[in-house]
Amino acid sequence: MSDVTWTTERARTLIEAIESVIVGKRQTVELVVIGVLCNGHVLIEDIPGVGKTMLAKALAAALGAEYRRIQFTPDLLPADVTGTSIFNQKTGEFTFRSGPVFTNVLLADEINRATPKTQSSLLECMEEFQVTVDGSTHKLEPPFFVIATENPIEYRGTYPLPEAQLDRFLMRINIGYPSPEEEVVVLDRQVKEHPIHSVRAVVSKDDVLRMQQLAKEVHIDPSLKQYMVELVSRTRGHPLLTLGASPRASLGLMRTGQARAALEGRDFVLPDDIKALAPSVLCHRLLLRPEARARETSAALIVADILDEVPVPVVE
Repeated sequence: MSDVTWTTERARTLIEAIESVIVGKRQTVELVVIGVLCNGHVLIEDIPGVGKTMLAKALAAALGAEYRRIQFTPDLLPADVTGTSIFNQKTGEFTFRSGPVFTNVLLADEINRATPKTQSSLLECMEEFQVTVDGSTHKLEPPFFVIATENPIEYRGTYPLPEAQLDRFLMRINIGYPSPEEEVVVLDRQVKEHPIHSVRAVVSKDDVLRMQQLAKEVHIDPSLKQYMVELVSRTRGHPLLTLGASPRASLGLMRTGQARAALEGRDFVLPDDIKALAPSVLCHRLLLRPEARARETSAALIVADILDEVPVPVVE
């Protein structure tokens, strides 16, 4: 069995395990698994009750890795996330007590209900995979994957995520309402017991690390790299945007493109991979001008226009 075939089979097994809980959201589940393959973090934004937290719990249950959950609230402190130093009277020294961030899969539930100061406690963790407390740096054990949920900012009791925080999320995705037929299936599955209790680990932590490494070996043509850079560059000079996408977005497009190709059993990236992933990778990194809101233009529409304008390279 080739490395690509092995990665594809492992990833699809993971998807099937999650779909035993999340009904009718194949594309959303695939995006989350792509995030795992890229060793990137995913932000799920949607209204309450559509399954954001349950999707994160299903992923954690299907992964054979340590899992912790933080319920973000307005009174949550940074030390409640990263940990703190405790004075030991017997030894006369400070001892570091690790916080819940020291895990493999971290569910940051309703992340935008915490204050900006607490939200910022995740910046170093998500980018550098380490925590610095009182001048001492503590490494996080790989893999480290943050899957955060948030309610739309219009809801009461929420704080907007700062741009630096948003940029550290590889993708922002939505779930949406199920169709009437899918909602009936949800009801049928939960008549006696919630299916989340039946989810078992289908991949090990070592499997995840190997899948992440193999995904990086998927070939990407130089013309596709130029195509991705051009897409990101168009956002930086757009007249309706005050903030365009950073070079981290270009890296995100490349990594997610490689992971999507591996998920579909290919050892090379296609332009269709990039076009399919661009909205999830780019939209949350863009900051609209006031006139854009007056014109009822969204980041998704701007990205769609850019995808239409930039010529797609022909890859042999």
